[in-house]
Amino acid sequence: MLSYDPGDSVGHRLDPRTKLVAQSCVVVAAFAHTTPRGLAALTVVVAAALAACRLSPPDALAEFRAVLPFLLVGPALESLRLSAPWVVPADAVPPLLASYRTVLLLALAAAYVRTTPVRDSEAAVAWLVPGRPGRFLAVGVSLVFRFLPVLQADVRRVRSAMQARLGTERPVRDRVRIVGVAGLRRALGRADSLALALRARCLSWNPTPPPLRLRRADYVALAASATLLLWGLLPTAESLASSLPAPL
Repeated sequence: MLSYDPGDSVGHRLDPRTKLVAQSCVVVAAFAHTTPRGLAALTVVVAAALAACRLSPPDALAEFRAVLPFLLVGPALESLRLSAPWVVPADAVPPLLASYRTVLLLALAAAYVRTTPVRDSEAAVAWLVPGRPGRFLAVGVSLVFRFLPVLQADVRRVRSAMQARLGTERPVRDRVRIVGVAGLRRALGRADSLALALRARCLSWNPTPPPLRLRRADYVALAASATLLLWGLLPTAESLASSLPAPL
């Protein structure tokens, strides 16, 4: 389940603000370097991040397995043609690279969720965006991190109950309808209970956040993130330089 898993890895000890900055720098670099060589370099970066969090790539992508088929269907459809030649493999390369880039970013997001407590993420967002807007965003992040695993568990229970009642013998359309309706009903019920709990606890706009403190490992990670950001901005700088008129 995609949720926080307590541990003592380097990723667990990093400040959540450091991890958010590092993720942003990786995103910039991923969209700036879309060639196979650039994505290979980013693969090394993401693999190092997963190793620092003691998280294997299969475990990182396990919760996104429902998304992975769509990332493969896109390149396959792009290579198809309605006339001869019916298949053009070269046309599938750009969307395939884009799909692989998405896989890298999903793995990095999974590493963040697995190593960061929800309250720390909430405090980091509120620190990055001060005032009530930041508090509003922090509450949204907190609710997503807390609510999504509960909804996933509800859907799994619905599927298990359906299978126990020989639901697998039904047509696919009926199975999708049963799981979808039951999952939506439970989600609405959870939302009503959550709203009541928030009112009962007098949700505050100025809560006491957990202490956030940068350590030596954070400064090393921030320096590496800055290097990655400069590498990501390099193509843009080169493009601007080439567009400037030549000196007389």
